[in-house]
Amino acid sequence: QVQLVESGGGLVQPGGSLRLSCAASGVIRSIYVMAWYRQTPGKPRELVASITSGGTINYTDSVKGRFTISRDTAKNTVYLQMTSLNPEDTAVYYCNVRAPSWYWGQGTQVTVSS
Repeated sequence: QVQLVESGGGLVQPGGSLRLSCAASGVIRSIYVMAWYRQTPGKPRELVASITSGGTINYTDSVKGRFTISRDTAKNTVYLQMTSLNPEDTAVYYCNVRAPSWYWGQGTQVTVSS
């Protein structure tokens, strides 16, 4: 079993920055992918960014150039640095780990508002 603990959400003004963190613990054989998703009410969960064990990174188009995903393999931790935030980025952000089963964090609220 894998547990994910997220931190770093909050309220930020448009144009501001936030950094999300997600630490994985428990019985971890091998993590293949670490990712961040986000969800707003009434909409499906959306993949924001992912990073594989080999370092391959993908971003959804709307965050390219603004968000950066990274991981600390030794700490089983994934980060999402978010800059130039706008109100459309407001959502609950979920950490996801595939090891190889899928595991989810509890979600952290990010609100972008003046």
